[in-house]
Amino acid sequence: MNILVVDDESIIREGIQRTLAHHFPEYSVHLAAKADEAAWLLRTESIDLVLTDVRMPGMTGLELMELSRSRHPHVKWVVISAYSEFAYAREAVRLGARDYLLKPIGKEALIDMVEQLSEEIEQSTLRSKETHLLRQNVRLLREGALTRLITGLDLGGIDLNALLEEPPYFYVVMVQIEQKRSGHLEHFIVENVLTELIDNIGYGVVASASLCHLVGLVTPDLPHQLPVLLDELRTQLKHCLKVPFRIIASEELDNFSLIPSQVELLKKAAIDQFNEPEHDNNHNNEAIELALKYIRAHYQEELTLEKVSSVVFLNPVYFSQLFKQKVGQGFKDYIIHLRMEEARRLLSQPGLKISEVAEKVGYQDMRHFSQVFRRKYNMTPSDYRQLGDSGKGEGHRLSWS
Repeated sequence: MNILVVDDESIIREGIQRTLAHHFPEYSVHLAAKADEAAWLLRTESIDLVLTDVRMPGMTGLELMELSRSRHPHVKWVVISAYSEFAYAREAVRLGARDYLLKPIGKEALIDMVEQLSEEIEQSTLRSKETHLLRQNVRLLREGALTRLITGLDLGGIDLNALLEEPPYFYVVMVQIEQKRSGHLEHFIVENVLTELIDNIGYGVVASASLCHLVGLVTPDLPHQLPVLLDELRTQLKHCLKVPFRIIASEELDNFSLIPSQVELLKKAAIDQFNEPEHDNNHNNEAIELALKYIRAHYQEELTLEKVSSVVFLNPVYFSQLFKQKVGQGFKDYIIHLRMEEARRLLSQPGLKISEVAEKVGYQDMRHFSQVFRRKYNMTPSDYRQLGDSGKGEGHRLSWS
């Protein structure tokens, strides 16, 4: 069994190590003086049991435990503290701690606790351990492949589509930490928080582009869940991180080959965000208002994010983030909404063919227009027109959400 002891007091760490080494010589005991050292050991060693202090510089033991649960669900946790406050004990229990020991820790209590938990750990079947190991190895392979892709390294013959199971659509989410103040602890926090949030709304993988850039590939179960993830990610990182950071996401993508260029765009956009004063809201509001006017006047044309962002002199990715924040919809979704609303109005005019309606709202391919219309309103343009005609005949008004 591998045991990790996390405590900023060397006397406590080494005392626990001596006791465990004397009574359990067959166990490996790893020591960490602070949370970032513990995070590294959790990632690189197959830890079974963690004994962690509550109060430590940088991050508390309870925060370390909460952030580690999703990536290391098999690990057993025991909280040790010099404080007998009920709030600490209650939080430790909520997070799944198996025990709560008060300092100074008696040798007998420590030995009894380890013996009890070692039996529980050993009762885990070989199959479940193998399953966990397999999942961990697959995760590391996926992270490694994504890291190589976004950093421009050769994939060495790896079939990325098979390994990452290329989804029909995905988003690239980047978190940039201020370079001068980023370290292993900040990296650990972002990696764990983002991984857990992705697992909560869909599936994906998180990888490192550098010590200050982490990238997540996210496929939500429902497209509208991405803003929820971004809001929750921002909220949690504000609570956990003590350094400035920026979160930025791509538009919807459908091909892994686009990832390297998207990552570069996101990096540049994140730099723009760091350099732009937080209070410069008037300029941002004016830029989005101008963009909205331009889109409303030209939505029948082939509008791209790059084209509209150039009209308002903003980086495309930064403009995309700003647009979603101010308007409440993504750039593409907003244009589709405008086109479909106009299509509904035109479909009420019996003299227009459906192909003419499609062309007037910016679709040269009538089949694609019908697919988009059906996805938005759960009926084809023909069905809509027929229903509208019958509604008029009966004196009813149709309402749509």
